[in-house]
Amino acid sequence: MSDETKHENGAEHEGFEHQDLKAAGIVYFLLTLVVLTMVSMFVLRGLYAYLDRREKATQPAVNPLVTSVLEDTRHVAPAYPQTAFPSPRLEEDERGQLNGIRLQQDDTLYSYGWVDEKAGTVHIPIEHAMDLLVQRGLPVRPQGADSESGATETMATDRAASMSNANASKAKK
Repeated sequence: MSDETKHENGAEHEGFEHQDLKAAGIVYFLLTLVVLTMVSMFVLRGLYAYLDRREKATQPAVNPLVTSVLEDTRHVAPAYPQTAFPSPRLEEDERGQLNGIRLQQDDTLYSYGWVDEKAGTVHIPIEHAMDLLVQRGLPVRPQGADSESGATETMATDRAASMSNANASKAKK
């Protein structure tokens, strides 16, 4: 092997191409592309218009008893369901109704209030109920006692404690 580099000095091998790309060829290509795109758009628009007319012509006649029919069912007006359907309408606003239910549940979970005022039953916030459960522990029946008498005593004790807590919280407010 030799480290010699062969240099060819000939008129036929100059090292670069002497012919440039013509600007007219690029312009003609781009104009052709634009014209073909426009022709395609018009052909597709005409095809869709033809198909739309054909679909409307093949639609069956509307029942004469139906009074509130939209002419174009692809575009529904915002107030259409409220005006078209008789009462009772179920779930007109699902998201709003669900948010209302969740707010009501949160209000019940995090506030004081009466469950049954005549019976003296109240509800307390869930954090306060958990704190009371930690302080007092779960009610336990004695092992030898009747199941009914032990449960009645536990319920009476819990009711008295919850009433005193509710009265104390009302006095604070």
